Order: sequence, then C-alpha cells, then structure tokens
Amino acid sequence: MILDAGTTTVSTSGTEQQLSNTANRVLWLKAKALAANSGIAYLGVSDVSTTNGYELSAGNELEINFREIGGSVAFSSIYIDVASNGDKVSWVVILEG
Repeated sequence: MILDAGTTTVSTSGTEQQLSNTANRVLWLKAKALAANSGIAYLGVSDVSTTNGYELSAGNELEINFREIGGSVAFSSIYIDVASNGDKVSWVVILEG
C-alpha cells in the first residue's frame, strides 16, 4: 500500500480539477475543504460542478473507505470544483501498490 497526501487548488470556479492524475487505485480517501476557503468545495467525478457534487463547506471533510465496501477507484477519476476562485481541498489517500 502507498500513502499519499496533498492539496489541490481550483484557480477558477466552474473548472473541475483532478485531485491527482495517477492511475493508482484508491482504497481509502479523506478530503477536507480548507478552513480558509470562502466558498463551498464539491467532490465528485469528471462532471463535478457547483451544482453536481458532494458539498464540503470550509473545514468540513469526507472519508470514504472503498476497501471496506469491497472495491477501489482510480485516483485520476476523483475531481473537485469550488464556488470561489482559488479555494482548496486537502486530501490523504491509501493507494494499492
């Protein structure tokens, strides 16, 4: 298993951004909208937008244990968008490998 962590910035609201372009598969993910964000962050797949995604208000986080439910997803399939330019999401993952 591989542990990875980082922060992803979306420069322009309405423009989805991959958390990572790696093809490794995610077993576990925790994502957190930074407390300093001025708007809502949205987590989803390639069609995520400010009207289509899991909402994370500043300081909120989401944890998904894909392994616990019998699966994994490609890290490159996870995206974010934000309601305010320059907002960020920090993340930590456990990847297969």
